[in-house]
Amino acid sequence: MSGMAMGSMSMGGTAPLIEFPKYYWAVVGTAIGTATVINVFNNLLYRHRLTAARAGLSSPAKPRSWLMVSIATTYALTREASNFSLRIPYKERFLRLPTFGRAFLILANIVVLLVLCFYGLDPSDRWSRENIGYRCGFVTIAQLPLIFLLAGKNNLIGYVTGVSHERINWLHRWCARCLLLTATIHMGYFFADWAPYNYIGTQLKENTLVWKGIVAWALLVWIVFSSMTPIRGWSYEIFVLQHLVSFAVMIGFIYIHTPVEVHVYIWVPVALWWFDRVARVSRVLYANISWFHLRQRKDGQMAGFWACKAEFTPLPHNTTRIVIRNPPISWTPGQHVFLSCHSILPLQSHPFTVASIPEDGKMEFLVKAETGGTKRFFKHAELSRGLPAETGRPGSRTVTIEGPYGILRPLRQFDSVVLLAGSTGATFTLPLLRDVLQGWKETASSSNSSSFFGAQRGAATRHVRFVWVVKSRGQLGWFSEQLSSISADFQALQDDLKHIKLEMTVYVTCDESFTEEHRNRLSSITAPKEAKHGLAEIRGPTPSFDEKEKSQEPVEEIKEVGSPNAKTCGLHGACCCKTTVDETSPDAIQATCTCCGLSEDKTLTTRPTSRISSTSSSTRSKPLVHPAVAVFAGRPNPREIIRRSLEQAWGESAVIVCGPQGLVADVKQDVCSLSDERAVHKGTGAQGIYLHTESFAY
Repeated sequence: MSGMAMGSMSMGGTAPLIEFPKYYWAVVGTAIGTATVINVFNNLLYRHRLTAARAGLSSPAKPRSWLMVSIATTYALTREASNFSLRIPYKERFLRLPTFGRAFLILANIVVLLVLCFYGLDPSDRWSRENIGYRCGFVTIAQLPLIFLLAGKNNLIGYVTGVSHERINWLHRWCARCLLLTATIHMGYFFADWAPYNYIGTQLKENTLVWKGIVAWALLVWIVFSSMTPIRGWSYEIFVLQHLVSFAVMIGFIYIHTPVEVHVYIWVPVALWWFDRVARVSRVLYANISWFHLRQRKDGQMAGFWACKAEFTPLPHNTTRIVIRNPPISWTPGQHVFLSCHSILPLQSHPFTVASIPEDGKMEFLVKAETGGTKRFFKHAELSRGLPAETGRPGSRTVTIEGPYGILRPLRQFDSVVLLAGSTGATFTLPLLRDVLQGWKETASSSNSSSFFGAQRGAATRHVRFVWVVKSRGQLGWFSEQLSSISADFQALQDDLKHIKLEMTVYVTCDESFTEEHRNRLSSITAPKEAKHGLAEIRGPTPSFDEKEKSQEPVEEIKEVGSPNAKTCGLHGACCCKTTVDETSPDAIQATCTCCGLSEDKTLTTRPTSRISSTSSSTRSKPLVHPAVAVFAGRPNPREIIRRSLEQAWGESAVIVCGPQGLVADVKQDVCSLSDERAVHKGTGAQGIYLHTESFAY
């Protein structure tokens, strides 16, 4: 491209060059507009369903008119297709290809770009090479605003389409790769036009626009390369810093390389970057300076200049509980904030899911110590655990927060909800469960009216299945109080809401309870007359947790490796149980646990133990979880869990999963196959499945 005015030039008898960026944005704008209309419809549908639930309709999540049935069927088909991905077996593992939905968006973008680059021109004609080069340059510059629109945390596209910034960041990276594709074609066709005349070297020496463009292209190559997952995850803070510097320098070279007619496509990204930064700074100042929260200062909930002070508490499995009491901002379940503690971790900010709900009056996070900043948080929590009481709350430090961020369709609008979490993924799913429970409470109360445009009250949900996969029972203490509170509240609600159902299950895959604590309990227990099928479960029809503890001795079945001296793979000699548990099989008396280092599988013997050593002892041990929560030793079968929930659904269902990428990929595959099996598009009357996934990765 040259610095002269050339936007009015027409190549090959087609429209002027300056029109092609407009054509591209006509396509992009149509796609964004379509997604916006769908988002508006989803919000209206949510309000309609909750209004119907408050009116006492038995199945508010089920469409009734032919139009709504058609829309629901279209949704189901689109979700099934977009979530589908191929899995290629490779050395006892699976190579997972991108989902069809993501692949379709990227391929559609590439097709549009290539059509705009070559329409009306002959790529094989040597005399058209320069024309193609100019055309590709204008198409390339048109993509810059979209890349910046998809990059910011305060994301304008995300706001109108109802998609959170972190869920479209992959699209930001792929659009940058598409930008590199067209920029390479732009440069390549000019080089191909000059090469027969040995003119490339002369252009590089005498034409400053050429080497400026090459510098911009080289910077773009570096940006795309450094944004790949292994490099991005190596040191995220360094990545962000160099990413911003590289983009700034690249934009500068693009500016001096391009004609003035297209500079608007450069100034728009600059304006978008500054908008995001100003919005982020404004949110940070509001959330963290106490003078913006006069009511809380007057009530004595804040003192000093900074609004947020956090307590750091160490938990099992190198996990830190961070609690901010009386937080200055509100949030919705499933959202996350960026948390900084510069006295522990200078100049770093990390995203953490809020594990509590606003009604708790505190903002709580569970942070697994991996490397870097999260490990330093855990070390500080350990060091501050032994501080004397007069120094204040243990580990209390001033912190700053930014957010909240994250958008999720409210789960109260779905008939059946399945929540699956692995390890600290429960910080995402447990608040969602508590939000549905809050909706049930509002439905049961007499004052459950709300305006159509205000915050919606009540819930259309009839059935919730909560599944949590942990490595050991030491992790159960993270949320044992909340699980007990949820169980007690649900039992109280059943008197008023006969139709609701809640099932909570914990799967223990590497149980530290096989160590001294439970071995001591086993010594005083006699075998039962009839053993169950290998589940560690506490059941009882009692109305409350406290009454159960006072009146009876709940029985738990604890699995123990047949040989206590066997070589095992778990922490402190625990067994990593890889067996998939069949919850519905009444004939399975023994569970099989596969442990590394053993020549053959060891059988777990099931023996009962009382969680309470003596009803009159003041030192009796309490159950780790509420009696209504079933505990299994082994791994879940997500497909069967989801299937059983769908079979009792009277309307649209939702499946939410948060955990390791393997669990997320398996659940996504199961949802796609179950959606096809239920054959929504074949008139079976079954409703669709809304799937939301969260995985542990940058």
